[in-house]
Amino acid sequence: MNTSTRLRGVFSPVTTPFAADLGPDAPRLVRHCRWLLSQDVGLAVFGTNSEANSMSVGEKKALLDALIEAGVPGHRMMPGTGACALTDSVELTRHAVRHGAGGVLMLPPFYYKGVSDDGLFASYAEVIERVADPRLRIYLYHIPQVSNVPISLALIARLLKAYPGVIAGIKDSSGDWENTKAMLERFQPEGFDVFAGSESFLLANMRGGGVGCITATGNVNPGAISRLYGTWQEPDADAQQKALDAVRGIFQRFPMIPALKAALAHYSGDAGYAAVRPPLVALSPQQHTELLAALQAHGFSMPGWDGGR
Repeated sequence: MNTSTRLRGVFSPVTTPFAADLGPDAPRLVRHCRWLLSQDVGLAVFGTNSEANSMSVGEKKALLDALIEAGVPGHRMMPGTGACALTDSVELTRHAVRHGAGGVLMLPPFYYKGVSDDGLFASYAEVIERVADPRLRIYLYHIPQVSNVPISLALIARLLKAYPGVIAGIKDSSGDWENTKAMLERFQPEGFDVFAGSESFLLANMRGGGVGCITATGNVNPGAISRLYGTWQEPDADAQQKALDAVRGIFQRFPMIPALKAALAHYSGDAGYAAVRPPLVALSPQQHTELLAALQAHGFSMPGWDGGR
């Protein structure tokens, strides 16, 4: 299989801006995506940090339409299309593929817990068979601490055997490097692309044969993360990794999604970027002050980010 057009590099699960009525704010999303692309970071729209599971299929389809209409290239997108309902996954996946998405990031159906690999295989198989498009490339999404539905090595092997080429890779957000390493060692020789779920594992992942990372802080620190991806074989790679870990560590002191949005709002001068959709809540005034103070003390900046104004 030709892997030259496969997705690789750094991707951001792009935060979704919301308007005053809590509806998705497409113009702000377009501005953010354009800035991320200018920093050589791809767009994993509708990921965990996009508040994807707080939005309807219709809202997500409309946002994809808006991005494409604004000239955002489909091949630079990896939309999250996994849902609890099989038909929702099929509908959104089909829409993403028709827009030329380079791949889709697919959670397993996550409401029922303790389901078997047979059930998960059947779910993925049904999506593939119903979408029935040779352009479909699925990146499995393993985030068991949130979904409580893990994607086992045995399931990956079974899916690869049944759907070679369609099952393109995985985002491993388990935070367990030994699990990521096992995926690399077992499946990377078969052309299965492994993305780390955080830039904290980017250097190790690249050294192990991985293809990049899909990371929350790609929303706010894209240039530095992308630089490590491009220069991971250079002598200063370990120092770059340490610097990335320091920035991520600041954001991890706070609820991640509100903190990312607070930074986007502050550094753009556009308070509209800070809105979250319930059940999430914005940072408290004290948390907001502490976050900005910590970033300022670290010398953090977001070059080129002005919210598109």
